Amino acid sequence: MTKDIAERLHNDPGADIHAGALGRIINAVGIVFALGLLVSAGILVLEIFLRYVLNAPTIWAHETVIFLTASAFVYGGLYVVARNAHIRVVLIYDFLPKRVRRYFDIYISLICCLASGMFAWAAWKGVERAIWTPAGEFRLETSGSAWNPPTPGLIKLFLLFILIVMTVQFLILTVAYYRKKGD
Repeated sequence: MTKDIAERLHNDPGADIHAGALGRIINAVGIVFALGLLVSAGILVLEIFLRYVLNAPTIWAHETVIFLTASAFVYGGLYVVARNAHIRVVLIYDFLPKRVRRYFDIYISLICCLASGMFAWAAWKGVERAIWTPAGEFRLETSGSAWNPPTPGLIKLFLLFILIVMTVQFLILTVAYYRKKGD
């Protein structure tokens, strides 16, 4: 079983060829967020030990795990776009001739580009409230817990950044599919 997993990892195709240099960068950075998930699992194990064995729970573990996993899930959306592994209904798409698929790819990428741009605009509205006080001073939104980290503000900023990059990635895909020679 371990050999099978190692072979699949070795044969990983990486970013889609149409995703360009940005897609390759997005694909490479994905390991950081995968490691973040492993770190969050380690923090949970540590917290269980501290809480139930030593009777000394932390005030930071829960929110740190939420931050790390939320960051990974947000990045995951961009990651699957760069790898052309996003969810799609293939019932019709798989039966189309390759030439017609090209037009579908152009249309789907363009619509996704526009949607990502609109989501980025909506995310900006949330970021405005999360990084500035009503008086206009810079201050990241905090969790309000005993530890009170600025993770809600950081996640909102990260989501905005990812949506902007996702918009650009879909634009790159749209142009690449448009320029693609008919098969």
